Amino acid sequence: MVPPHGRVLRDLPCVPLAPKLPQAALRERLPQPGAMNKTTPPSIATLDRQWYVVDAADQTLGRLASEVAQVLRGKNKPTYTPHLDTGDFVVVINADKVRVSGNKATQKLYRRHSGRPGGMKTESFEHLQARLPERIIEKAIKGMLPHNALGRQLFRKLKVYKGADHPHTAQQPQPLALDPAASAVQ
Repeated sequence: MVPPHGRVLRDLPCVPLAPKLPQAALRERLPQPGAMNKTTPPSIATLDRQWYVVDAADQTLGRLASEVAQVLRGKNKPTYTPHLDTGDFVVVINADKVRVSGNKATQKLYRRHSGRPGGMKTESFEHLQARLPERIIEKAIKGMLPHNALGRQLFRKLKVYKGADHPHTAQQPQPLALDPAASAVQ
């Protein structure tokens, strides 16, 4: 009887099987315990947390927020681990001088809700910048962090201040070099 594909099994070339190796030879081929390089997550005790200061004067809001969020997350370090807090502390000063492009100063709206029926409050960028400029930067950066317990822990390492003064001089924060494209002044 001929199979459906039209070839008889005896017509196929014979492939020799690999010779059977003794057990000792098989053990030599297997990697020894500890011989492979494994990536170990950094322990919390060995993490070196730095303090950085960022001047938000004449910076574009979104570009500033994305760079600060990366430093808070720890993505600028070789020890970055997605499920751990490996980031640094960031102090943002001059929050009242941050800029937005286009017509966002008048058209961008910030909403909050009291939880009561009809409790929606809406405020434009201009009014919120005059009232609480820190909240604008905090909200922009918080939206770029994970929306879970890790994100809440990372957000606690962000300190935002309205003017040029901040109470963290004892930590000796280093100035964080931002991308020149983030500047709103050309």
